[in-house]
Amino acid sequence: MSDLLDLADELWAGEPTTTRFDPMRTFGGEDIADGVFFLASFGNVTAVDTGDALLLVDTGLEALATGNHAAVRQWSDAPVHTAVFTHGHIDHVGGLAPFEADAAAHGRTVSVVAHEAVPRRFDRYAATNGYNTVINRRQFGAETGFTFPGTFRLPDTTYTDRLTLTINGEDFELHHGRGETDDATWVFMPQRCTLCSGDFFIWASPNAGNPQKVQRYAADWARALRDMAACNAHTLLPGHGPPILGADRVRRALVDTAEFLEVLEGQTRDLMNAGASLDDVLHTVEVPAHLAQRPYLQPIYDEPEFVVRNVWRLLGGWWDGNQATLHPAPEDAVATEIADLAGGPGVLADRARALASAGDLRLAGHLIELAANAAPDDPGVHRIRAAIMRKRREAATSTMARGIYGYSAQESEAVLESASTDDEDDGRR
Repeated sequence: MSDLLDLADELWAGEPTTTRFDPMRTFGGEDIADGVFFLASFGNVTAVDTGDALLLVDTGLEALATGNHAAVRQWSDAPVHTAVFTHGHIDHVGGLAPFEADAAAHGRTVSVVAHEAVPRRFDRYAATNGYNTVINRRQFGAETGFTFPGTFRLPDTTYTDRLTLTINGEDFELHHGRGETDDATWVFMPQRCTLCSGDFFIWASPNAGNPQKVQRYAADWARALRDMAACNAHTLLPGHGPPILGADRVRRALVDTAEFLEVLEGQTRDLMNAGASLDDVLHTVEVPAHLAQRPYLQPIYDEPEFVVRNVWRLLGGWWDGNQATLHPAPEDAVATEIADLAGGPGVLADRARALASAGDLRLAGHLIELAANAAPDDPGVHRIRAAIMRKRREAATSTMARGIYGYSAQESEAVLESASTDDEDDGRR
């Protein structure tokens, strides 16, 4: 068995855990079956030998395009005939250029196939390029050096619900489903009993709640997973992380993930129907223990609490049920009023530090944010805020939360650095 498949076995058993061995990293490529090469990268790439040309399912991240291309070319020098984008996220659509250069050198072209909503996603990315740069820097801790792409390879062929590509007599079934995105495609290869799930399965708690990104669709996602399970595939090639081999394992991974989403959506909906506020929902909904223990459903990238928020947003809108947030006062005005009542921003900051030391990071987070909004230039407040945000980052399990808390710590550290520079300047005058 290969190193990649050995790793898949170990992760399935929970040792090493995905908490310690993040499936979002690059693992390398393996010949998974006759004529199928799977490259576990940040945004996996699957290459299928169709007889005289290759079909690619996803193309990876642009920054990794050269290495991904070399890995595929080490396996096969056949030209790429078709590339399927499982959705329009940049870690799945960014690596086609080297393959198109190969094709052009031989007077060929590569045909790109995707769901009809992919071009609309690319239009939205163009309109929100600056925002996407900001949130991705924050999410992944890339303070500088990352700029969100401004141009994208548009698909040549799009479809609405289902499309079958037949290449040299082999069928590739493309199915649309809403999940992490509204433009998602999963691919079934019936002759090979193989599924390419895209990001419907990523070896982690589903990315159905990302706090900085657009709407996700938990119930639709679960339906797509159950449709995949009905294919009785023997091999699952996910959007991130290693492959899963064996019909029983494939079915269990898909059905468990579907149930995970159905439970979160169902509990949230039931509480909403009973008139609960978002605050009530967030602190009531729970993942059943048997699902929380699954090694492929750990909250290492997204987390269930964020999924609940996305279900609320989809079913109920943006208002959380608290009258004060319907027409809120400016945050700094609220913070100043509370700080004055408490005896000053320093009192709030000291109490936040005590709460954090006692382990109540959630309440500490509220108080230190009030203190910082009331005294945005106070080095003492920001010293405490930076320390609390670092504690919150260390305690967080998901990439989403760690990125936001780390970014918040950097904000306060920048205030401290600026204050230190000002003191040095004053000393030289």
